[in-house]
Amino acid sequence: MKTDIEKANQFYRDMLLIRRFEEKCVEMYSREKIRGFLHLYIGEEAVGVGVMHALSPEDAVLATYREHGQALARGIDPKRIMAEMYGKMEGCSRGRGGSMHLFDGLARFYGGSAIVAGALPLAVGMALADKMMKRNRITVCFFGDGAVAEGEFHESMNLAALWHLPILFVCENNRYAMGTALEFSHSETNLAKKAASYCIEAYQVDGMDVEAVAKAANTAVHEIRAGNGPVFIECLTYRFRAHSMFDAELYRSKSEVEEWKKRDPLLLLYQKYPNIDIDKYENEIALIINEAITFAENGTLEPVEELEKFVYTQEAIL
Repeated sequence: MKTDIEKANQFYRDMLLIRRFEEKCVEMYSREKIRGFLHLYIGEEAVGVGVMHALSPEDAVLATYREHGQALARGIDPKRIMAEMYGKMEGCSRGRGGSMHLFDGLARFYGGSAIVAGALPLAVGMALADKMMKRNRITVCFFGDGAVAEGEFHESMNLAALWHLPILFVCENNRYAMGTALEFSHSETNLAKKAASYCIEAYQVDGMDVEAVAKAANTAVHEIRAGNGPVFIECLTYRFRAHSMFDAELYRSKSEVEEWKKRDPLLLLYQKYPNIDIDKYENEIALIINEAITFAENGTLEPVEELEKFVYTQEAIL
């Protein structure tokens, strides 16, 4: 068993990797090395890291389009993630997914999804398959507060409860569904209550405190593995960056963002464990990111003649 300080060091290192990786992505985006959409996880690192530390390699993970953090915390090679961002064939999705569609079958990371709430019914189906096959696995589904306003959320909660599925729902409530504040899109802003209405064990946790998230996730995973059905965790968190690189961010004040930055998950953890060797991790991660950039830069673009590979179609039956 790891001591608290050993866990804290691992948490800090994992969160710092996400933070520095995404900061480098911003730089590469501004240099037009990364194209398309780019949704940053900066500020929310405690959620992905805390939850991933409670899982086993056999468990499945589904996420949103803001999934770089979960992918890195799951242990997917940063080089392959960066290559994917560059659109290179060496990427984890062969360069075809980009920022929003990271995928790694070996890590059982079944992708980011560009569709809000799109992963929820998929997660229910995967958990149902595991239950029917009597496999001791958990399916974890990450989604935002915006997804809770979608019909798929309610359908998925209902079926997961009815079928008593081994699934962990993780709602990353960052208070803004794109540019719409929580109170303008939900009549009940305590989202855990909505899940609880389907007879699912549900509770809120401080999503800026990685230890609190890890504790809640460990408890939930233990309950699910014991056969006690699905669990819903609402992580109260906040993104420090705009919704995407194209977001003018006119819906919230700079003072609000600065106030939340006082609860930066990296800062909170360091304040509790001031013996964390920050310089050690900064140097280690700088090397990792430099290697990732070099790998991506030297990667190969898919030949035009291969663009139809892996595209499945079925002729319409007339």
